[in-house]
Amino acid sequence: MVSSFLKKNRSFLFLSSLLFLAQHPITAQEEPILNFCELGGTYSNGSQFETNLKAFLPSLSLNGPLHLNTFYNDSYGDPPDRVYALVQCMSNTSLEDCKTCLNTSATEILRRCPNQKISAIRYYNCLLRYSDQRFFSQRMTGNRIKFSNSKKATDPDLFNEKLAVLMKSVSSEAASKDSKFATGITSVTDSLKIYGMGQCTRDISGNECNLCLQESVSDIPVCCSGMTGGSVYFVSCNLRYETFPFFGSSTTTTTEGQEDPGDGRRRKLWETAVAIAIPIAISLLIFLGVGYCVLKRKEETYEDGENIENIDSILFDFNTIKVATNNFSSINKLGEGGFGPVYKAKLPNGKELAVKRLSRHSGQGIDEFRNEVTLVAKLQHRNLVRLLGCCTEGDEKLLIYEYVPNRSLDIYLFDPAKRTYLDWQTRFKIIRGIARGILYLHEDSLFRIIHRDIKASNILLDGDMNPKISDFGMARLLGVDQTRGSTGKVVGTYGYMAPEYAMRGRFSVKSDVFSFGVLLLEIVSGMKNSSFKNSDNAQNLLQYTWRLWQEGHALELMDSSLGDKCSRSEMLRIIHIGLLCVQEDASDRPTMSTVVLMLSSNSTTLYMPKQPAFVWGKCPDVAAISSSTSTIEYPISPSYDISLSEFEPR
Repeated sequence: MVSSFLKKNRSFLFLSSLLFLAQHPITAQEEPILNFCELGGTYSNGSQFETNLKAFLPSLSLNGPLHLNTFYNDSYGDPPDRVYALVQCMSNTSLEDCKTCLNTSATEILRRCPNQKISAIRYYNCLLRYSDQRFFSQRMTGNRIKFSNSKKATDPDLFNEKLAVLMKSVSSEAASKDSKFATGITSVTDSLKIYGMGQCTRDISGNECNLCLQESVSDIPVCCSGMTGGSVYFVSCNLRYETFPFFGSSTTTTTEGQEDPGDGRRRKLWETAVAIAIPIAISLLIFLGVGYCVLKRKEETYEDGENIENIDSILFDFNTIKVATNNFSSINKLGEGGFGPVYKAKLPNGKELAVKRLSRHSGQGIDEFRNEVTLVAKLQHRNLVRLLGCCTEGDEKLLIYEYVPNRSLDIYLFDPAKRTYLDWQTRFKIIRGIARGILYLHEDSLFRIIHRDIKASNILLDGDMNPKISDFGMARLLGVDQTRGSTGKVVGTYGYMAPEYAMRGRFSVKSDVFSFGVLLLEIVSGMKNSSFKNSDNAQNLLQYTWRLWQEGHALELMDSSLGDKCSRSEMLRIIHIGLLCVQEDASDRPTMSTVVLMLSSNSTTLYMPKQPAFVWGKCPDVAAISSSTSTIEYPISPSYDISLSEFEPR
């Protein structure tokens, strides 16, 4: 009845919403820029640590900024339940806005990071960080959040050149000041200026501040090359630039002798206009969005997979999916994954989906299922496949993904007839896209994620042959400061696993780098590492590549179907990068941010590779696995108790 009324009165609702907003402006709840949880241990409900934490955090907004110019650090309670905390506001933030931000932070950090002994939350105006260990004067490294706007500079090279000089200058000045804050302006052309800002938490030394900001500066070419706005946020520092004066009336430096344009009055008017317009616009969008959701039919809500808070919010009806796949007809079967078949589905509204139906007897149980749902649903990147929803009904477990029409990379790459569709330009685009997707998982998402199963069959291709990483059932989530972990149960794919993971169960971001290196060499050669066949006596693709490299014949690795349509120097460089990624010692492998930089810039110097890891030659029991077997799972033990599952490309 209510729904019927709403449908018949859409115009009335729209006009009413405008009238309501005009009379009662609404300030939407701001989302934090970064929120790092699970950095350490946990506390139990009702513990003394929890009592201290809940008593201490609200007091920080009252004590710190009032006395110490927007910065404050202190501790509360007795060991071992003492709480150490730090708060800091942007230097150009008013005292009232600072206190409001810190009050919000004290509430939100407990809600977003329940029972965590070490956490941090950053909004645009403020930062709050706490721990059960004394961390003052220690720079927090690890995860960062990077943003860029979508507008590209008219002359990207000139813009990047001017930007680099400005941000290095701002970083150095911020590090030299007691406030650990600096801004700057430089001119690109007569009509275009860049405004930059850098800030560190005031507890760290000038040297640590400079290191933090310089690391942020080095991230700008990766995330924001040629873009007219961007920012990099660590816990201990942040950096931002725009082509408009976003930092208000704080102390500003200039480069190349350029003066700050505009007077304070004009800037104040601009800031006031923005302050009024943004809340109204956001509120209007929220109001209309809620009305839109109410009016949409139930099956249409299945299209929205964003902003997912829990599994219940993205549940599909099993009967709807059953009908959409024609009762999981073999005609609609797209392939067979490691944990079950994948089907094409078509909803009544015409929306096409890919449905992964987990086998009831597969190795992926409810834990892996929930892992994949909760992880992938919160990831948003052009090179990751998008999860739209899931279905749990009885013994049925379904994952609903966006439909990617060109299916998986292995279907083209390892088929002599179909690989001709992959010219060098397409292959290079796929390599770079995969690298950017992995970098997002490692450094740019809200979590640090190790995929643990990067391979050709888990790379899907959209209509324009853009790559999308899929299959997160084996992914592992790490804390912000955590870069590695270990497991007593190895899961992965023969031919792609790093030696330290395959032999000792130790995984890290460098494990994914190794898998990426194997995949890169497969893309270049068109040969599969896990079932390598060559007239040479090489045991696998890596050994074969290394032999050619040592003999000075690396170009012989190139897939013959590519012909002469690619640059020899570019091909050699890509093979070089692949060898660096598959080094035996994880510390010798580059990070994915470095890999992306090496793929994007020919001016980046590459160090010489050492002999790569020949994993399977070192483990006779595993080497004996049939080449038709791909996914392996076994506990770490001297006997290597191996359980195998058949795998076909999906």
